[in-house]
Amino acid sequence: MRDLLTGRLDRNHLIALDAVAAGVYVLSVAPLASLHRGPLAMAAALAAGALLPLRRVRPLPVFLCVLALTLLGDVGDYRAGAAFALYPVALAQPRRRLLPTPVIGGTSALVMCVLSVMGKERTGDRTGEVLFGLAVLGVAWTFGRAVRERRAHAGRAAREMAERAAADERLRIARELHDVVAHNMSVIAVKAGVANHVAAEHPEEAREALAVIEETSRTALTEMRHLLGVLRTTEPELAPAPGLSGLAAVADRAALAGVRVDLRVDAPDLPEGVAVSAHRIVQEAITNVVKHAAPARCRVVVESGDGVLRIDVADDGPGVRVLPSGPPGHGLIGMRERVTMYGGTFTAGPRPEGGFAVAARIPYERRS
Repeated sequence: MRDLLTGRLDRNHLIALDAVAAGVYVLSVAPLASLHRGPLAMAAALAAGALLPLRRVRPLPVFLCVLALTLLGDVGDYRAGAAFALYPVALAQPRRRLLPTPVIGGTSALVMCVLSVMGKERTGDRTGEVLFGLAVLGVAWTFGRAVRERRAHAGRAAREMAERAAADERLRIARELHDVVAHNMSVIAVKAGVANHVAAEHPEEAREALAVIEETSRTALTEMRHLLGVLRTTEPELAPAPGLSGLAAVADRAALAGVRVDLRVDAPDLPEGVAVSAHRIVQEAITNVVKHAAPARCRVVVESGDGVLRIDVADDGPGVRVLPSGPPGHGLIGMRERVTMYGGTFTAGPRPEGGFAVAARIPYERRS
């Protein structure tokens, strides 16, 4: 109930609301149809009401059936059902130049105003009824197309924001490349010189220097792989921060792009490489939500136990993506490769209840 009042409605909630609206339609229309048009009109109204809850599942077939039932039962005075079924058709159909939506909307509004002023006695009952019904359908179509355009615009804005964020992050990485990697290499060079100088007379100091070289080189290699991996990709990304501590920043950036992220992280003491891979998997999954499903809600769970890191990312985006998919990217492939590198399992695909889900299981050796 809380989601109905404050959150984004998922597909099941919307279908439930459609069922309520269909019930109100039947209770309002069926008795009047039976009184004024006869049993056939009442049966047509009942059948149309039964189909209306499915308007989001099969928009075009439901609209055509409801329209046919309205015409068959001569339910001309009750064209609201057909208009209600037409709205998701306008929302789902791709844009066509042969259907000038502004012209349809303007003409429909003008016809409704003229008919309201003239009245039935001057237009004729049947003529006015047909024109007014067409105008109502035109208004419903216009509202649906307007909402579709608004969602497409929001998607484009979110994608542009992600691209700008990626460019900013790459510039930051270029500046950090010298500060991070060069610093580590300088430490390695100094310690290597020390080890070479004291190896004969002070072997303990030489071993300490070699230990520092080993640790620093591992850190430098991890940083280089991370930074170069970000630089070589052509896909927009949100924030290349290593480790799980950077996921909060990813969630904040996603919120700016219209995706509200519910983040739960409970994975202490992970090996550095596993933590970096987990960050990149979650980051790419959230980026895909921003690109393909915004505005939406996304739930991210990262938790560890029994030597396995579990990552689950699920969104409640529309079952039919509004944005064009464009050329195939490497996001899912990259996530799968990161999981496979550690011998884990990876799955990704649509959820039965709507939206998209990514799940990864990464085994790791626990620190002693």
